[in-house]
Amino acid sequence: MTTIAVTGHMDLTEPCIPLVRSALRELLAGHVDDLVGVSCVAAGADALFAEAVLEAGGRLVVVIPSRDYRARKVGPEQAASFDRIIAAAHEVVTMPCERAGREAYEAAGKELLRRADRLVAVWDNSPPSGKGGTADVVLEARDAGIPVDVVWPAGAARRG
Repeated sequence: MTTIAVTGHMDLTEPCIPLVRSALRELLAGHVDDLVGVSCVAAGADALFAEAVLEAGGRLVVVIPSRDYRARKVGPEQAASFDRIIAAAHEVVTMPCERAGREAYEAAGKELLRRADRLVAVWDNSPPSGKGGTADVVLEARDAGIPVDVVWPAGAARRG
């Protein structure tokens, strides 16, 4: 059994999404028979990874950062996908934080790494921007000796 967690950027550009989706499918192809994926299912990289795990026939564990996460952070354009992924998950864990925010995201990142044999980071190698972000999770994984696979295909870009 291989448990692979994900961290990644939420603000992927529309042309970037198929590039990341394809790279994630390729990366997960070697783990089809024994795959467990762990994701917070945020918009962008997390949701793309969760979908790729489910498409590969893997078991999905969802870590929700806070009790109010869906109401406060899942936009109307993401709601149907979020709900579909949650319904398909093998396990859903909600962190004991009331409100979404840095504390909740940091706790969720620690839970992802606690469960992970490997980490996939859909990451442009930008420096940390605050606790709980993609770069922070990558640094924590590396400090803990968890192998990190960085996915940032040629042509990938972030909005803004």
